[in-house]
Amino acid sequence: MLDQLTYASEAALNGLMAGVMYSLVALGFVLIYKSSGVFNYAQGVMALFAALTLVGIQNGQVPFAHLINAVTGGHLESFGWQVPAVLAILLTIGVMVGMAIAIEKLVLKHLVNQAPIILFMATIGLAYFLEGFGDVMWGADIKTLDVGLPQGINETVESLTGAWFGYGFFIDNLDIVAAVVSVALVAALTVFSQYSKQGRALRAVADDHQAALSVGISLRFIWILVWSIAGFVALVAGIMWGSKSGVQFSLSLIALKALPVLMLGGFTSIPGAIVGGLIIGMGEKLFEFFIGPMIGGATENWFAYVLALIFLVFRPQGLFGERIIERV
Repeated sequence: MLDQLTYASEAALNGLMAGVMYSLVALGFVLIYKSSGVFNYAQGVMALFAALTLVGIQNGQVPFAHLINAVTGGHLESFGWQVPAVLAILLTIGVMVGMAIAIEKLVLKHLVNQAPIILFMATIGLAYFLEGFGDVMWGADIKTLDVGLPQGINETVESLTGAWFGYGFFIDNLDIVAAVVSVALVAALTVFSQYSKQGRALRAVADDHQAALSVGISLRFIWILVWSIAGFVALVAGIMWGSKSGVQFSLSLIALKALPVLMLGGFTSIPGAIVGGLIIGMGEKLFEFFIGPMIGGATENWFAYVLALIFLVFRPQGLFGERIIERV
């Protein structure tokens, strides 16, 4: 019995670490939703595109090399240099900001005061465009991402838990880094949203585009700002997930795991994205540990969605979401 509780504790701790990774993606969804009132379907693809761009810059890869070679018959592959990780990250941030400006100029400014479903459909189109654009720009092969983050089992945690429980917990160093980064991001974004002038303007834009414009708030600036921040969050998520499992096009599917996180935490709550992720991460691991063997396993594929469905029935606004009551 004691051994089972020890193993369950390790599963719960690993679940919390996995939940933090889900939350990193969910944060980007919350930011866009708070500023425009629309679910950004492209957030997962933005994480993929950011990770692809980071690897390409870091390895000195020639953008659109495959396309250039097909047209010219050449053999371009790379510039022959390696870019330091810090500089590559800064350059990738610049690319994501440029992408935010392009999205605003080419898409969003033409959709002011449109119905949320129109904006949602626009993000679906944007997702498929970015996925194809990333393929043409950097190639579709699986890439290794290494920015110097620690890898492997944390020996300190293993030794401490071994002394306490008689069994060392296997916790990945990368998961611990992701947890620390996530807490810092949530704290910074919460302060920005609640106490900065731009944060208050962001909430005003989400409530009513026309009213925000009437009091002098620049809708275009707010959208560029929030998509830039969402691009930065996507880059952080892409770094963590890319370092963990490699940069491949299936990386965009992590957005699907962020959906139940948003339903639990609330679409408008930044702290809720973290809490929802922790609940999903720990819940699916413990459910798999205790119930999985009784029903054939593989419960991690559907547990999060069943839990989200239950929340939708009994608390549709999520744990921290705003309950909206409209007069009719």
